Amino acid sequence: MKTDIEIAQEAELLPITEVAKSLGLESEDLELYGKYKAKISEEYLQKIENNENGKLILVTAINPTPAGEGKTTTSVGLGQAFGKLGKKAVIALREPSLGPCFGIKGGAAGGGMAQVVPMEDLNLHFTGDFHAITSANNLCAALLDNHIQQGNALGIDTRQIVWKRCLDMNDRVLRNIVVGMGSKMDGFVREDHFVITVASEIMAVLCLAENMEDLKKRLDRMVVAYNYAGEPVTAGQIQATGAMAALLKDAIKPNLIQTLEHTPAIVHGGPFANIAHGCNSVRATKAALKMADYVITEAGFGADLGAEKFFDIKCRQAGLHPDAVVLVATIRALKYNGGVAKKDLNTENMDALAKGIANLEKHIENLQRYNVPVVVTLNAFITDTEEEIAFVRNFCQERNCEFALSKVWEHGGEGGIELANAVLHTLETKKSNFAPLYDEKLPIKEKISCIAKEIYGAKEVVFSSAASKQIERLTTQGYGELPICMAKNQYSLSDDPTLLGRPKDFVINIREVYVSAGAGFVVALTGTIMTMPGLPKEPAAYNIDVTDQGVITGLF
Repeated sequence: MKTDIEIAQEAELLPITEVAKSLGLESEDLELYGKYKAKISEEYLQKIENNENGKLILVTAINPTPAGEGKTTTSVGLGQAFGKLGKKAVIALREPSLGPCFGIKGGAAGGGMAQVVPMEDLNLHFTGDFHAITSANNLCAALLDNHIQQGNALGIDTRQIVWKRCLDMNDRVLRNIVVGMGSKMDGFVREDHFVITVASEIMAVLCLAENMEDLKKRLDRMVVAYNYAGEPVTAGQIQATGAMAALLKDAIKPNLIQTLEHTPAIVHGGPFANIAHGCNSVRATKAALKMADYVITEAGFGADLGAEKFFDIKCRQAGLHPDAVVLVATIRALKYNGGVAKKDLNTENMDALAKGIANLEKHIENLQRYNVPVVVTLNAFITDTEEEIAFVRNFCQERNCEFALSKVWEHGGEGGIELANAVLHTLETKKSNFAPLYDEKLPIKEKISCIAKEIYGAKEVVFSSAASKQIERLTTQGYGELPICMAKNQYSLSDDPTLLGRPKDFVINIREVYVSAGAGFVVALTGTIMTMPGLPKEPAAYNIDVTDQGVITGLF
């Protein structure tokens, strides 16, 4: 059996100029990065602003398991299936982070016969967007430390610096560091920290900004520290805005590539959903809606994280109105949620399936709270039995969901036609009356509790004394009416990754709360969630190599 990278490397790609023509773009509308990648020009984005919007379809999933769910694979395959049916469709995805590529999760190009290509480019440096974000973030950090070194005119309290440096790599030893060691000329000695680039506020800012003007306004109001009076100090006050914007002037432009079947894919931005807001850029999504009749986008990890933030942060801020949601599950993952060990997932087990399907049930209920029609799809494996599939189909139909089997990993677009037809039927017969979960004017604690209780199913929310004080300060400073970005583990509805299925009577623990003023949300850290992940015992990097001929191997 061929690996994903082997399938991708054997694919015959069209020049990106040819792919662009299927959407009505000419060569002058593109900024080429070689033959198969391009950025969409500012002039073209302005030209299509008054076009009518297509239909917006969100792809999300149950909580991820070691068994795999295939959310990106499904997104790509669904886009290819629309192409098979003669529909004008675009896929709008996030860019992968290098951290998981070399860690444990792998890349984010899809899989099998449902991939976006060039796969190696996408999973590695791509068009340099993440490098630009990293540089802008660290420029801000350098200017902050330099301001302190040069006299500290703003009276910054070095014990209250909240801006962290970043790196697009899992590196646990950088979580907590000391900077400024050496002589007086080497800076002020203080504790500092690193986050992974996808958790940088600049990533969130770039993905939520409407244009360069909006980007600069957001960069300007980012809180980097507090002064001795306890007042926020912003990036604008340390005069970092213009230089950061200059570093991001190309990164703000959406990227265009293609699938194995030449369906256009706009891939732009990549905040994690467990520690950030988990959606591709607003610019990419809005451009796609002006360019195609159907836009398939995704949100990271399970619906409790990615979909909630897509609805309550991205759609709220950008004025987007999703028309349908595709919820991805696998028989294997549901049985895993029912207590079956990974090695035994290929064996039929109706009892475990009946128990584990409670996880799917909770996600269906959550999505229906937003008044958006739901289509459930099973990402098929050859070990799935007819009885297992029939059980899930009946379960979904009893809950007013369309159901479809997806075989896009094996058959590409052809294997997604049943799903595409189910989505089309839903769009034609069910109206979306989308509304966010909560009123953003509610107090911060009430909004956090609403998400924890309504979406996660928590019995109670416990705030640490530090978190309560932080909430009081943020409210006093005028940040109390922002939406909430919950940072939570992805493996469970709770903040305990070992609680699978649909746990009950659990407590969500809020240990830290801070504002991302540029992004426009308040972040609540739960449990032991880390904004700088570490590498596993056997990282994927061990298996990645390049041949003497320059061919990359082992990337997945």
